[in-house]
Amino acid sequence: MEQRMQHSLVTTNLADILERVLDKGIVIAGDIKIQIADIDLLNIKIRLLVASVDKAMEMGINWWQQDPYLSSGAKTKEMERETKDLKRRLQRLEAKVK
Repeated sequence: MEQRMQHSLVTTNLADILERVLDKGIVIAGDIKIQIADIDLLNIKIRLLVASVDKAMEMGINWWQQDPYLSSGAKTKEMERETKDLKRRLQRLEAKVK
């Protein structure tokens, strides 16, 4: 009786890997420190988080919602704030002219 060796090949494509990373999230961290004679000249901390929007919000990360360059809602709030400020300034100037 001849036994044949069977190989199990598991193929994972890039889409599967990306889906897993976005679903679970991945953190990449690194520090760069330059010292001379125990004196810090440069200290850089690098942190990178790759995750889906849903996963980030689940972790309490939602900074893009307040960034006016990334969120139309935040931009609207910023414009409303600027408009109120300009109206107050205009009223003060008009009061001085009268």
